[in-house]
Amino acid sequence: MNIVILSRGPRLYSTKRLKEEAVNRGHKVSIVNPLNCYMNISHENPTVYYKGEAITDVDAVIPRIGASITFYGSAVLRQFEMMGVFGLNDSVAINRSRDKLRALQLLSRKGIPMPITGFAHNAQRTRGLIDLVGGAPLILKLLLGTQGKGVVLAETKKAAESVIGAFQGLKTYFLVQEFVKDSRGTDFRAFVVGDKVVASFKRQAQGDEFRSNLHLGGSGERVRINPEERSMCIRAVKAMGLKVAGVDFLRSEKGPLVMEVNSSPGLEGIEKYSGKNVAEKIIEFIEKNAKPETTPRGVRG
Repeated sequence: MNIVILSRGPRLYSTKRLKEEAVNRGHKVSIVNPLNCYMNISHENPTVYYKGEAITDVDAVIPRIGASITFYGSAVLRQFEMMGVFGLNDSVAINRSRDKLRALQLLSRKGIPMPITGFAHNAQRTRGLIDLVGGAPLILKLLLGTQGKGVVLAETKKAAESVIGAFQGLKTYFLVQEFVKDSRGTDFRAFVVGDKVVASFKRQAQGDEFRSNLHLGGSGERVRINPEERSMCIRAVKAMGLKVAGVDFLRSEKGPLVMEVNSSPGLEGIEKYSGKNVAEKIIEFIEKNAKPETTPRGVRG
């Protein structure tokens, strides 16, 4: 098959691993920076151009679209969808998962357990938001934050009111979320491909840091998650309409709670700490679901 990886970072671990496994399995792979693409939006011959040339005869596209380029990256991916190309994740599902508020609402609608979360526009509702999530300590999250950035732990009610006031002063949207005390500094990442959890690991924050992100110095450890957690993660991914995703969750006295569903999860941490070849699982999934003979030939440009 001919596979396109949409990525701005050909040297990034995830991009390199996906290309490596695809090539090892006999596929042709092109790494394309979506920001260098332009499109012919036509009902007769929708086309994606890259460096002045039309991209043709593509069987599958793997979107590795960073949060900062979600709008344009999704537009490029959507153009491939118009051409009849199989997408590892589709543009609608990616945008759905990137909108933190919408994602939580979808999870809630599907009955996926998660921490109590509040959202309001009016500054006069600050105390109500704080009470809604059980008071301080609590977590404040910017809707546009990634990799633990824009996430603040407010230890006291006064601190929470101060941070909320600052966020509202900047006219930025944010969530107020329950702080799950019994899982402080520890969370879990499960990697879902299709309808299976193919790998998982535990993340532990460094020192007094409450955020466990590896980018912030957190460490990882191989772990086996239980059937309830596996089922919850698969349901969360399906709620987003994704085919491949990373699910971050906490263990609590109330049971597992989903924190986030990531449509473009990194492979380095999960492969390192789980010991699983996740990149190969992704390519195998594409092979089963993006057969060249099923891709419409008449719309390949």
